[in-house]
Amino acid sequence: MKDLIGRLTRHLGLHRNQVERTVDLFDEGDTVPFIARYRKEVTGGLTDEQLADFREKLEALRRLEERQQAVLKSIETQGKLTPELAEAIEEAQTLQAVEDLYLPYKPKRRTRAQIAREAGLEPMSNWILEQAVFDISHEEAAAPYLSEQFPTPEEAWQGARDIVAEVISDDARGRDIVRKLTWDKGMLKSVLADAEKDPKQTYQLYYEFEARLRLLKPHQVLAMTRAETEDALRVGVRIEAEAIIAALARLYPSNKLSPLSDDLYVAVIDAYDRLIGPAIEREVRRDLKEWADEHAINVFATNLRNLLLTPPLKNQTVLGIDPGYRTGCKLAVVDPTGKVLATGTIYPHQPQNWWSEALETLEKLVKKFDITLLAIGNGTAGRETEELAADLISSNGLEGHLRYLIANEAGASVYSASPLARSELPDLDVSLRGAVSIARRAQDPLAELVKIDPKSIGVGMYQHDVDQSALAASLAWVTESVVNAVGVDVNTASPALLSYVAGVGPKLAEKIVAHRDKNGPFQERESIKKVSGMGAKTFQQAAGFLRIPDAVLLLDHTGVHPESYGAVAGLLDLLGLSLDDPQLAARLGEAHSAHNIEELAGMLGVGAPTLADIFADLQRPGRDPRDEAPPPILRDDVLKMEDLRPGMRLNGTVRNVVDFGAFVDIGVKQDGLVHISQMADRRVESPYEVVGVGDIVEVTVLEVDVERGRIGLSMRA
Repeated sequence: MKDLIGRLTRHLGLHRNQVERTVDLFDEGDTVPFIARYRKEVTGGLTDEQLADFREKLEALRRLEERQQAVLKSIETQGKLTPELAEAIEEAQTLQAVEDLYLPYKPKRRTRAQIAREAGLEPMSNWILEQAVFDISHEEAAAPYLSEQFPTPEEAWQGARDIVAEVISDDARGRDIVRKLTWDKGMLKSVLADAEKDPKQTYQLYYEFEARLRLLKPHQVLAMTRAETEDALRVGVRIEAEAIIAALARLYPSNKLSPLSDDLYVAVIDAYDRLIGPAIEREVRRDLKEWADEHAINVFATNLRNLLLTPPLKNQTVLGIDPGYRTGCKLAVVDPTGKVLATGTIYPHQPQNWWSEALETLEKLVKKFDITLLAIGNGTAGRETEELAADLISSNGLEGHLRYLIANEAGASVYSASPLARSELPDLDVSLRGAVSIARRAQDPLAELVKIDPKSIGVGMYQHDVDQSALAASLAWVTESVVNAVGVDVNTASPALLSYVAGVGPKLAEKIVAHRDKNGPFQERESIKKVSGMGAKTFQQAAGFLRIPDAVLLLDHTGVHPESYGAVAGLLDLLGLSLDDPQLAARLGEAHSAHNIEELAGMLGVGAPTLADIFADLQRPGRDPRDEAPPPILRDDVLKMEDLRPGMRLNGTVRNVVDFGAFVDIGVKQDGLVHISQMADRRVESPYEVVGVGDIVEVTVLEVDVERGRIGLSMRA
């Protein structure tokens, strides 16, 4: 590829030197979190999301370059590579453009055109393409080319037209024309194929549906694709062919004086109907699906990021309740560190209806372990169990001391049966592990949710229909980004959490935990190097994100990287301060305001962004960015759907965000919907620009349909 760096620079709108140095970091094996946090001077302060996009575009351009070289080599081997063709391939901006140029030279399965060529009909096809003028009849012109395979003149001319159709089909110019016209004028149409395949009429909206390709919404594409897979709908691209055939005919114009003018026009029609049209339709459907997948994956990733950044509830002894009817509600008491103190089962609901006994059991647990929070799963019997919690609080005068929250239990059952759960909770039954997970989610959502396959957390749309490898990669990246932004206590973190630390991965995470179990807690960052498999490069990538709260050296509990410890010593010496100074944070704040950061950085031999981060970390050691978000809503009474009235103002928690709005938990059995039109006093293009999963929002009740279980909400003033 001609000047990959230059092309990447134009794609990203960055300075060439900035791009070159950032590419070098990636090529040296540095991770996105490490580069974003500790190489700001090199990248110009690119965020981890910008760097992830940078890496994706770099990899895409390298894949393009690799394909360009393979295509050039293939055509050159055939002896058909011209300087003009080579330049066109090297200048191609997309893989599709490369494939279009390669099409005439690409080895094909045995086609009608190939059979005709093998029978010697190519001269006849050239006459058609050149629009030759001659005085003899079609029959006389074809006579010398008749054969066993093409015994009549008409069959010979048909074979010649097949060759012409393939030539037109292989022409990159023609493909580009058809592609553009299809996107500009085409419609995606769906009709009901089999009503029995859609017994709940899930896809009723698409039984007779048609929309311009350019105006389709991602969720429409995904819905129709799923229905087509289930054989409920027939879906296809519809376009008036006349305009396309006319455009191709202008590319291959007929000569009115040639007796072969009709043959050329017939070949043009055949090229579109049989070859180009179906290929472009497949391409369009593929591109639509990829576009819709990308959108859905981005929605899932955005929602997951917000969910993982839900503030932890520290210093709480929590009773986790995994609700159920016949099998009862599973209980698990965990202390503020997540250690399991007690488990049990109560049966307050049908068919047993042992309400009083359940209250008595809960009351004893609350008093024995000084429980301050009930975490109730939001699955089956969740809202009925909420009533039990409210009854417990009010009947025992526990208002102000004990509160409850509804926890999203999605994926808890997946975790309960996992090898990780068996290793963490070997003495507990599978059903009780779910209650432990629910309790721990309230204490530290991030630490618990990383133990579950992100796809099972349920904060997206159509997650089972999109490209699964792309979804997994995106969600893994989001989790890695959040984990490293928050930082990890190396002495308490599970292998699942440690595996997302920059440079670590699952195998090394297991080794860190094994070393910790065998040798006791790490006392300093430097001792992490003793873990088998923790090489110098890995330690460099991971060290700044691994924290030791009780370390002798304060720096080991901050985001300051060990490579900057010398700079910290120089800074403190310059300012006449000490890490042991109880007023260190305040004095550093004064010094930060009083000094020019650029001058200080120059004196210490570090970059200004690095020094700014050092000041921030030393002023707030162990800072958790999640603490800056509003805490989850805790309740001590219960609200029923029947209690809602239009005009009521309530606080709620955003549970999911989709293209058409957001679902908000306001403390009743059913989440309410804030439609996109009700999200602000201005036009909102996308719900994601207004709210995220986990946000605490104030809403007004617009309408309540108890019978259908629907609640309409508004966030407008």
